[in-house]
Amino acid sequence: MKIYSTRKLFVEGILPKPSATQDIGALAERLKALRLWFAAEQLAELVTRSVKECWNSAQFLDELVRLEIERQEERRVTQAIRISHLPVGPTISNFDFAYQPSVSRSRIESLATCQWIRDNQCILLQGPPGVGKTHLTIALATRAIQNGFSVAFYRVDEWMHQLRADAMLELSQLKHRKYMSSNLVVLDEFGYQLMNREEANLFFRVINYRYGKGSIAITTNKGITAWPEVLGGDEVLAGAVLDRILHSATVLNIQGRSYRLKDLETTLGSPQTANHSSAEALTGPV
Repeated sequence: MKIYSTRKLFVEGILPKPSATQDIGALAERLKALRLWFAAEQLAELVTRSVKECWNSAQFLDELVRLEIERQEERRVTQAIRISHLPVGPTISNFDFAYQPSVSRSRIESLATCQWIRDNQCILLQGPPGVGKTHLTIALATRAIQNGFSVAFYRVDEWMHQLRADAMLELSQLKHRKYMSSNLVVLDEFGYQLMNREEANLFFRVINYRYGKGSIAITTNKGITAWPEVLGGDEVLAGAVLDRILHSATVLNIQGRSYRLKDLETTLGSPQTANHSSAEALTGPV
């Protein structure tokens, strides 16, 4: 119902005005009517706290509104992460920078401000398997969601199935696809599977459309010189793709030990454990 219609009903006496109330239950129902669900749930507890701590009316209202805003933001972030298909868990704070000294923490924190997304720029994270490329990318993408940007996460080999399904669609029909419209598209594990010419062209179509319109973060175990081989053996196409991705891009070349082997290295670090493991390797499990 439009606001002016509601006011008219109040004036004409058709819809009674809410009367003042000190009934916590009734006040909670009014908050729910305004869709302030979290404030309604915490109302009784806040009233109790306000009495104990002698809040004035402004303090009480501020706490009530702040709580609602915080909970709504938490729900927005949770829903956005679910929609983006981002894996949950990797963050900047739980990345082991000491174990991976080739990664500058200050540089990652700078990227976490999301200015590169505001500028529609790209990030390329390259290095051998297991060095933390995907972890950092997910962490930065999560920070992007927390800053209000839309994100779409794809494993490249799985994403190619969708591109092939959309191959016959015109660009005008594709602009609402998440991989076209999201502020940030994360393409994980580029290069693990070689593309044929048709797939490489579909890949270029997305990169070309998003150029200057949205950001892309790519993780890969392939150096730039190997991209033509991945992209259907087409050096010209690979050059066009790289030209668009690397223009004003941030390139992180991560070298170091594999995180996946970190725990194994710790386990094998004990001479007794190492000798036992070596014996098992020779004779099999006891």
